[in-house]
Amino acid sequence: MLFWILVAVLTAAVAVILLYPLLRGAKAAENSRAGEAAVYRDQLRELDRDLAGGLITPEEADYARAEIGRRLIAVAADEPETTPKPARHHRVTEAFVLLLLPVLGLCLYLTTGRPDLPAQPLEARLENPGNDVAVLIAKAERHLAENPDDGRGWDVLAPIYVRTMRVNDAEVAYRNAIRLLGPSPTRLDGLAETLMAVSDGVVTEEARQALEQSLTLEPNNPRARFYVALSMEQAGRTDEARRAFEALAQQSPADAPWLPLVNEHIAKNGGAAVQPSAPGGPTSEDVAAAENMSSGDRQQMIRGMVESLDARLTAEPNNFDGWMRLVRSYAVLNDKDRAADALKRGLAAFPPAGEQGRQLLALARELGIATEGMTQ
Repeated sequence: MLFWILVAVLTAAVAVILLYPLLRGAKAAENSRAGEAAVYRDQLRELDRDLAGGLITPEEADYARAEIGRRLIAVAADEPETTPKPARHHRVTEAFVLLLLPVLGLCLYLTTGRPDLPAQPLEARLENPGNDVAVLIAKAERHLAENPDDGRGWDVLAPIYVRTMRVNDAEVAYRNAIRLLGPSPTRLDGLAETLMAVSDGVVTEEARQALEQSLTLEPNNPRARFYVALSMEQAGRTDEARRAFEALAQQSPADAPWLPLVNEHIAKNGGAAVQPSAPGGPTSEDVAAAENMSSGDRQQMIRGMVESLDARLTAEPNNFDGWMRLVRSYAVLNDKDRAADALKRGLAAFPPAGEQGRQLLALARELGIATEGMTQ
């Protein structure tokens, strides 16, 4: 009920504000004409005094009297013709302001608004932001303003800033996360990318240093390797850039999403596209030999290569692409039990809460591999 009372009061206030100039304008126009006529009459009296005092000749007085009289008649004749028209016009305008505008506004609100929803101030929206990214960011910013040493908060907020194109804020967030939580490949790569975004895609010296630090922590980090190679290309070191891109392509999975872009840069620097050979995958000699095998021998050869990959991952489990290939390979061989076991071991190395763990689970669901009990 209070809401509708406020709506009525605000509507009345707006109507008064809009009507006041109209009412005042009509009265002002009438007063203006009366004042103009009074001025002309004063001029006629002043003219008679000048003539009696000998300041002007009779001929000049007659000429001036005729001109003043003409203007006085024009003002007097203007009143009956034009006064009623503005009055009628004002009445239509007043009716529109008083009736139609409030009704129109109410109809629009009832059609597009939600009068049934309870009031939800900013404090409540911050407590329950839902999928509202702006509210999520505001909530995180308020928390960090009160707790500036919360490294985890800066770490979470930095990539959100990047997605919303607030690269300067993202740079500050990444720096704070690195300062408080220490460097990691993800944080260093994120900082480098924000620095490049600020510099319109140029791999600056500071960005290159962050990427090289990332590679000391994770030498096979394709993201950092790509940008380091790009920095060589931008510096005009064509041969070094080509070799760096070729090395990245050769060590990338055949289905790596970045491979087409890497091959573009290889061609740009005078090289030819590289087709990678994945660890544990068939070499060209293997393919040639397989053409002369029976179907059973060929199947046995494929299984041997998959088991070789399995053994490699058992010894060196920190290979996300390897686990993706192993799960897919067992699924292609229709060995769902071993595929599920490979998935379980892959998730032990890359937990489901992380991005890579989620990709493993998504692949398993795509291949029809049971994931019950593996999502935590």
